[in-house]
Amino acid sequence: MRWVRSKKSFGKLSPVFKRALLITITGNVLLSVGKAVAAHLSNSSAIYADTVNSVSDVLYSIFLVIGLWLAQRPPDKSHPQGHSRFEPIVALIVTISMAFAAYEAGRSAVVRFVAGGQPLVIGLPLMILFLGAGIKILMYMSISRAVRDTISPGLEAAAKDNLSDVATSIAAGVGVLGAQYIHPIFDPIAGFLVALWILRSVIEMVRENLGYLTGAGASQELLDCFVAAVLQVKGVDDVHHVVTEYAGPKLVIDMHINLDGKMTLDEAHVICDRAVAVLENFQEVDRAYVHLEPIGHQ
Repeated sequence: MRWVRSKKSFGKLSPVFKRALLITITGNVLLSVGKAVAAHLSNSSAIYADTVNSVSDVLYSIFLVIGLWLAQRPPDKSHPQGHSRFEPIVALIVTISMAFAAYEAGRSAVVRFVAGGQPLVIGLPLMILFLGAGIKILMYMSISRAVRDTISPGLEAAAKDNLSDVATSIAAGVGVLGAQYIHPIFDPIAGFLVALWILRSVIEMVRENLGYLTGAGASQELLDCFVAAVLQVKGVDDVHHVVTEYAGPKLVIDMHINLDGKMTLDEAHVICDRAVAVLENFQEVDRAYVHLEPIGHQ
């Protein structure tokens, strides 16, 4: 068995991470302040729900910085395979703050609904709300580019949350307009819908990051890509065994390949190295173990 340790997961925070974190923290702080002002001026349950969501975003931004710093630390005696598993743990911590935001938004909406809704003040608060949605779209686009450049569940969670925030801001704005021109009850209804949307995002993020932490395997589509890539290596006759599992946000692969049993050890060694290199060239892969067997052996 040949194993080559991948270095792709470790090192100091890259400029991509630093830029994404700066955008996330700065944007969320500014939006939480702006929406808090809008909620105070408007007396809107929907805008209050969106404000609570933005405050939770500030908290997860802080956790995200800590998590990425821990995840990028190099291997040491306590963690010889590196610290990448810290990142999905942090992503789960993010979901806790989002779950609290969903609860608080829902609670406020229910209280307002039972009271029958209240008259609202729109104008500047509504402008702040839709401006915030526009800023979140720009943040989503920027963080999504960073996610494409690197495998990071923390940043992916931040990108998804930004997109979710666009929907919640629009829903809050529609609720405010409905309350103003149709009936005040539209405001708490919109606030409750915002809470449900946040909760939906929480469930999706928990399911994904638990997979990273509990050793879930790669999708069948990704497995097929791994096999097809190794079969292109000259000298590889067949791939008859593949097991993958997430060790943090990236995969560990155990693969058995068949070679001509009459070739020399040096020749087999070169082919094995090439197979490992092909597998570890995938952005989703952290490290690969390749076992060699003669043709016909399973």
